[in-house]
Amino acid sequence: MTMQDKQAWSGRFAEPVAELVKRYTASVDFDKRLALVDIQGSLAHAQMLASCDIISTQDLKDIQRGLAQIENEILAGQFEWQLDLEDVHLNIEKRLTTLVGDAGKRLHTGRSRNDQVATDVRLYLRHSIDDLILLVKALQAALLDLAQHHTHTVMPGFTHLQVAQPVSFAHHLMAYFEMLKRDGERLADCRKRVNRLPLGAAALAGTSYPIKREYVAELLDFEGVCENSLDAVSDRDFAIEFAAVGSLIMTHLSRLSEELILWMSPRFGFIDIADRFCTGSSIMPQKKNPDVPELVRGKTGRVNGNLVALLTLMKGQPLAYNKDNQEDKEPLFDTIDTLTQTLRIYADMMGGITVKPEAMRSAAFQGYATATDLADYLVKKGLPFRDAHEAVALAVRFAVGRSCDLSELKLEELQQFSGLISDDIYAVLTLEGSLAARNHIGGTAPQQVEAAIARARKSLT
Repeated sequence: MTMQDKQAWSGRFAEPVAELVKRYTASVDFDKRLALVDIQGSLAHAQMLASCDIISTQDLKDIQRGLAQIENEILAGQFEWQLDLEDVHLNIEKRLTTLVGDAGKRLHTGRSRNDQVATDVRLYLRHSIDDLILLVKALQAALLDLAQHHTHTVMPGFTHLQVAQPVSFAHHLMAYFEMLKRDGERLADCRKRVNRLPLGAAALAGTSYPIKREYVAELLDFEGVCENSLDAVSDRDFAIEFAAVGSLIMTHLSRLSEELILWMSPRFGFIDIADRFCTGSSIMPQKKNPDVPELVRGKTGRVNGNLVALLTLMKGQPLAYNKDNQEDKEPLFDTIDTLTQTLRIYADMMGGITVKPEAMRSAAFQGYATATDLADYLVKKGLPFRDAHEAVALAVRFAVGRSCDLSELKLEELQQFSGLISDDIYAVLTLEGSLAARNHIGGTAPQQVEAAIARARKSLT
């Protein structure tokens, strides 16, 4: 084995790594997606080294020239990735040394692969979070576009999947807008903790070179530096936190997916999803299957699993860096990819939903959705709530026996349950009356939902 063929660390070892071990420990197949941020971090590191007179100005120019060529090769798909070089960092370093000689060897002065990879992952994740925040907002906008047409579309609101009280379809959609709003806030908050620079921590204890970590942080737009070198290279809590946020996003979309699936079924018939998001059956020609929301529901388990994988990865590691942390990237990358694809397709799918207001309205009549309105009416007339609750329960039982809605009972039939009931009750028992009565912030009254949509639009600008 020639000196050129040896690993960057091979001087300590009397025999080469076994081929099986080489394949088992290599990460270049998946961490090469960090290549561009690795170059970004190296350029900042080199600029700092030159500013501190640790490398020469000529070395800096050579490094910049070499890394620019490598970046072009990667973008053009012409870079040759070598498994023997283990990871993205050594592949780039080897190519740089081939291109610019000793200057390439000096680039690694004052840093370790430990702080280098921690920096790369943070740079990559920071960029991904920025993209995901925009995708969350795009889905929120799609929800608003659908909701604005349905502030007066009445549907049953459910608890225990039983008809509870009338709500507007827009109000129901706005519940998911609020969930996504918190998801966006969590992404932004997570980004603050991602945006700390590990570079300069070196292997675990810092470096003896007179480096300027704050200068590198400024060059790379980090908000500050990791202030303990052991922590900087060894923890992945920022990735775990992101995975937790991702799990919440997917959980919210899984809940909406479950409802879309139910609403599309003939038993509900509330909506139809555009054909481009559905598939048919190989044997049943009448079928139209809601594949996209079903897959979102399924992929939620995948993202949740990534969170558990990262938590398990970290739980038994002593300080500082351990090879275990090589396993942080695949679940992290998979979470980013799954979230990106899901949010993109979901925003498009929401724009392809056809609402069936009559089916929604009909369903709202099937479960005595205005029973609470009758109880509230009696309370406003002076009856204690528990007594009103009992009177309405008896009225519902009476209506069930006659297979009719409360609003279809005659006045004298209603009055047998309370003498406080008069002919103004019928305005209360309508679906529209029920919606209009909940006229406070957060309520389902159309004017409140319209105001909520207006506030939501403003929040997205």
